[in-house]
Amino acid sequence: MRTLVSPGALRTRRGKLVYGVVFTCTLIVFVLAFLFPLYWAVTGAMKSPQELAQTPATLVPHEWHPETFADAWEQLNLGKYFLNTLVVAGGAWLAQLAIDVPAAFALSKLRPKFGNVVLGLMLATLMLPAAALLVPTYVTVTDLDLIDSPAAVWLPAAANAFNIYLLKRFFDQIPDELIEAARLDGAGPVRTLWRIILPISRPILAVVSILAVVTAWKDFIWPLLVFPDTGKQTLSVMLQRVAIDMPLNVLVAGMVLASLPMVALFLAFQRHILAGLTAGGLKG
Repeated sequence: MRTLVSPGALRTRRGKLVYGVVFTCTLIVFVLAFLFPLYWAVTGAMKSPQELAQTPATLVPHEWHPETFADAWEQLNLGKYFLNTLVVAGGAWLAQLAIDVPAAFALSKLRPKFGNVVLGLMLATLMLPAAALLVPTYVTVTDLDLIDSPAAVWLPAAANAFNIYLLKRFFDQIPDELIEAARLDGAGPVRTLWRIILPISRPILAVVSILAVVTAWKDFIWPLLVFPDTGKQTLSVMLQRVAIDMPLNVLVAGMVLASLPMVALFLAFQRHILAGLTAGGLKG
């Protein structure tokens, strides 16, 4: 295998030094690229409104105002909207797991007739722009009288073609011998899924869960349409609604607080997420 630098050159003292310098510089650049926006948001929230709006912007606040986060929590009533968003995101997550996992298991292991056709039609929906689905989905939700109900978000999110594809690809790697052994022991499809498949599918379930929760948590357009009642809106919609009347530093503090659960969720489950994304098979 040919590479830019030969293995022999890397074994020399100069090669190791150059490799170490390049690797360290690249790592620093990528770390700064990911952490600087977080730093900018957190420090921006602790600046005064005048300093936050001035040009050129200051890298370090002249005066620190950590109390802005407490002001944002009280003035924006974040506790109420956190609960609204948690209900919406949690329900969307449960709905997706309830629909996507059995669907992927059926397509992968039960192999129904025209299963590949069904999967192809599911994947074809990914080619449609999200804006094209807004009107028919909104009309359907309105006809079902689900406006201002969390179910207006849960039901459209339930059948996710991308998550079904991810789950199916993972289930395809599970040896069929495990399924046959469960059948010989008298286990039906539901029991096989619950007792055999799910315990060894935790990595991919973590990936699908993170995708489902993050998508529902940060979604804006759809919650804006289906929650005209301001008291039932999610964080993303509420922050946009009050942006005009709220001091800039308080608004930025609210955005930082709204993003903290997703950052914490990723940090808590990053090992499972990476394992799910890199899982390519199982060793028997």
